[in-house]
Order: sequence, then structure tokens, then C-alpha cells
Amino acid sequence: MTTTKYIKRLFLIPTTLGDSEYYQVFPQINKEIILKLSTFIVEDLRSARRFLKKNKYPGNFDDTTFYLLNEHTREEETISYLISENNNEEIGLMSEAGMPCLADPGSLIVKQAHHLGVRVIPLTGPSSIILALIASGFTGQNFLFHGYLPIKLNERIKVIKEIENDAWKKDQTQIFIEAPYRNQKLLNSILDVCNKNTMLCIATDITLRSEFIVSKPIREWRKAPPEINKKPTVFLLSK
Repeated sequence: MTTTKYIKRLFLIPTTLGDSEYYQVFPQINKEIILKLSTFIVEDLRSARRFLKKNKYPGNFDDTTFYLLNEHTREEETISYLISENNNEEIGLMSEAGMPCLADPGSLIVKQAHHLGVRVIPLTGPSSIILALIASGFTGQNFLFHGYLPIKLNERIKVIKEIENDAWKKDQTQIFIEAPYRNQKLLNSILDVCNKNTMLCIATDITLRSEFIVSKPIREWRKAPPEINKKPTVFLLSK
């Protein structure tokens, strides 16, 4: 009876948040590890190849194995990704942007790795969520990340009211994101719904030259709302 052999190490590979140079946001050891791998689990194939090519990946992509892990991937599929093909001992998990497993489906494969006894090794890199939090001036002792808010207007307004209430009642920083092309609509809803004294931080294009991170009361934002349409943005509410 043949026993299935699994890899020994799973590296969690952070990628750039935009068109920034690798050396500006990552330690050199990351690149050394990435360039020796021949198998990757990726959220988006095109962006993964572009990231590797930009960093002078020495391998031929025809000889490189890519497994796709996105919102359509079934959890049971992910076990096969960790099988040691050709005595492969280590592979990399790569997000489309930023850190794996934060606002992306990477946790599925990490969960399986722990279950199978595979060592999980996170590499250092940028997380727009954490960078926005520490730059906001809001409490980092008690915070909650909501991911994406509802798309439907009535549902979105209801949730905004609920999390604003928690910000005040629990002294808890509320963090959430939106698809870039819907950012302006979300901002409009925040400005329409929230109390004038509630603090809002808008963190846009983090780590890029166009980076914009500003915290001020809703009443001030209403005077001159920024143009953030199609720009990756993290929103934070606080009392």
C-alpha cells in the first residue's frame, strides 16, 4: 500500500501592493527563498507570473507548477496541492496583492497544511490592513476587520450604522475594504450615515508613490471628499 507523501514546508509569500520596487518593502531573504521554489499556489496566474518575472525568477514557467486558489476553489481540492510531486519538499503560497490569508482565500491551504503536519512559514511583507491601522492613529489594542461590506445600499447602510455604534460603544477600531471601483459609493454612504464626530481614516495606495493616509472627523471629510475611485483603499472608523 502506497502512503501519500506531502511537502515539508509551505512558505507564505507576500507580494507588492502595487507597482512598487521589491527592495523597498521586502527583506532580501524573501527573494532568496522565492527564487528557489518551483511550485506555487496562487490567487491569480497572470499576476503571479508578472511578480516572479519582475523579480528575475530563474526558472522556466513551462517547468514551473502553478495551482490556482481563489474563491471558486473547493476546500477538498487543496489537499492535492500539498502532495510532494517529484520529491518536492517545499512550495509557496502567493496572494495577488499583499499578505496571503488576509482578505483572500489562502487560509484554506494553510488549514490543510496544519492538518497534514506541513510546516507553515510566513515571510515578512506589507499588509494594507495592518499598515492602515498603525498609520490611522486609532486604537490598535481592540480592532475588528470586517472584510467587504454588503453591496446593496440598504444592507450596507445598516452595517455601517452597526459598526459605527461598536466603534463608540466598545472603543474598537472598525476596519473594512471594498472593490476599488465601488470605493466612491462606499465613501458616500459613510459620509451620509455616520455621526459628524465619528473619526474616519481613508488609507489609499499604501506603499505607492501616490499613498494617501488621512484621519479626521466625518464633518471634515464632508467638506471635501477625496477622489478614490479605482484606488485600493482601506477604511477605518473610530470614536
